[in-house]
Amino acid sequence: MKYSEISLTGYRRENGRVGVRNHVLILPVDDISNAAVEGVARLIRGTMALPHPYGRLQFGEDFDLTFRTLIGAGRNPNVAAVIVIGIEPNWTDFIVKGIAETGKPVAGFSIERLGDLGTIEMAARKAKEFVHFATELPRVPVDLREIWVSTKCGESDTTSGLASNPTVGRVFERLEANGNTLIFGETSEVTGAEDKIAERCATPAVRDEFMRVFQAYQDFINSQDADLMGSQPTQGNIRGGLTTIEEKALGNVEKMGRCTVQSVLKPAQAPGGPGLHFMDSSSAAAEMVTLCCAAGAVVHLFTTGQGNIIGNPILPVIKHSANPLTVKTMSEHIDVDLTGLLRFEYNLDGAADRAMEMLARTINGRLTSAETLRHDEFVLTKLYRSA
Repeated sequence: MKYSEISLTGYRRENGRVGVRNHVLILPVDDISNAAVEGVARLIRGTMALPHPYGRLQFGEDFDLTFRTLIGAGRNPNVAAVIVIGIEPNWTDFIVKGIAETGKPVAGFSIERLGDLGTIEMAARKAKEFVHFATELPRVPVDLREIWVSTKCGESDTTSGLASNPTVGRVFERLEANGNTLIFGETSEVTGAEDKIAERCATPAVRDEFMRVFQAYQDFINSQDADLMGSQPTQGNIRGGLTTIEEKALGNVEKMGRCTVQSVLKPAQAPGGPGLHFMDSSSAAAEMVTLCCAAGAVVHLFTTGQGNIIGNPILPVIKHSANPLTVKTMSEHIDVDLTGLLRFEYNLDGAADRAMEMLARTINGRLTSAETLRHDEFVLTKLYRSA
């Protein structure tokens, strides 16, 4: 069946957004609440714990980013309800209030003066209520334009630039024309092709903001007297034939197709309207996908050459590859085999048709390879030392 013939269904949330999954999250405010969060998740079937390694002593921009990411994860339309657990009540309530703005069920519990056991009991009782609520929610017909989509590449090689990245770019062109909201980024990995993005910015103000965040990254790296060879490009990139960051960047920007950049987002910031948005973000796979999740994307298109295995607990990650060796030796990780594009079995539009079909199937509930393999990487981006 062609993707255009597939009727789409999803979960319409209280604020009107559409999700394609229906999770009940148990979310820790801080690292020392992980044990309680995991205790609740072990007791109550149908819940998902999201432990992370950071405490409360963030400050400045790092503080804002940490809490924006945690709140964004709970606000994501793929989440039906949230239990928040923290050591102190103030920051627990802060996250609860941020999630509650969506109208979805959310409850917070603080460990101080209760201990782990008392907190786990109270939170587990509420989590059970939330699971009953979530499991009775029906899937309803939805329009494709209501689906927010993000993209990233990882372990890229020459096949990424030749086939899988242009395929996602063509998909993004179609989605942009359809009125979808789209996110891409990886500030470090556009080095050498930043002019290509600047040319596609909707206004001079957007272009200036993009160049500002790009230059800020360059200035920071230079201030550290750092040699990024081995990380930009990575050893996998080099093995795959990408010997410079410029080569990598030229392939990376193909994922945006010929779309127009409507705005530049902070990390984990939600877009303000439809179209393509550039997120100032890390190129580390788990971090960037987590930031896209916090920004509200409900499906992620991920391209790989050498075989990146990233997933996310909330955001389904659809893996695309055109590397015949990777598709053969790591087949359990690949959702969309694009090797036929390099064998001239179909053209770029034919490749995009295949990607769009898998997008539709994922929206309708098909688990991605990363989901079935339990790749639930939830990784916060950290900017500074803790206070």
